[in-house]
Amino acid sequence: MMTEEAFDVMVVGSCMTDLVSQAPRLPKAGETIHGHKFFIGFGGKGANQCIQAARLGAKATMVCKVGKDFFGDNYIQNFKDNAVHTGFAGQTSDAATGAASIIVNDAVKTIFNPAPAIADLDPDFYRFSDVFCCNETEAELLTGAAVADAEDAHRAGQELMRRGCGSVIITLGPQGCVVLKAQELSSQHIPASPATVVDTTGAGDSFIGALAFYIAYYPTMPLEEMARRANQVAAVSVQAAGTQTSYPYKKDLPAELF
Repeated sequence: MMTEEAFDVMVVGSCMTDLVSQAPRLPKAGETIHGHKFFIGFGGKGANQCIQAARLGAKATMVCKVGKDFFGDNYIQNFKDNAVHTGFAGQTSDAATGAASIIVNDAVKTIFNPAPAIADLDPDFYRFSDVFCCNETEAELLTGAAVADAEDAHRAGQELMRRGCGSVIITLGPQGCVVLKAQELSSQHIPASPATVVDTTGAGDSFIGALAFYIAYYPTMPLEEMARRANQVAAVSVQAAGTQTSYPYKKDLPAELF
């Protein structure tokens, strides 16, 4: 007998094995340089976001496909170790582990993260996005206008709203993020939480994973408050090295975030 299981956050996206070399600088073309550290980690935008949502306490599931290989086996185990449901995580011997990403959370709301961004994105992606969340680089590519600060982000966000998005969040790294909602002419700039930055890798995914958690668990919370709290979660992630290894658990975060 089959029973249906309900999830708070469902992510459709990529699982990548990160092969990370730390070196004093980037090599020039054809140059070999010495690195001082190498490690293998779990990455991929979709998986990162799913893991962060799960670590905050969301009942999460990942829809993805990995290879029938060492990295794929390890990734499935990584989901299990992080209490992410793996019933929709497939394995194939036709391809190696790795994919491109789209994000979708629970049945009520969808978050779309256009990464890697393409300039001629299918218009349906705007119309079907309850929350369209991108960074300044992606916003610039999609709208064709430079996005360097909150004022630029407001203009880019208005253009994305005109294309049919339910609401828009444009993240600006250390400048925080800008939130635009339907039926509101103004945008809200939410400054970033102060943090001692060690490694910003995966901070945007930490933000989106946290946002998915808040949408699922606090559906009546204003979007700008969700973004403010997601900012704080992401600020914790930049204070440690690595991608998922830097993502905080609920127990590590201040009680007022929940």
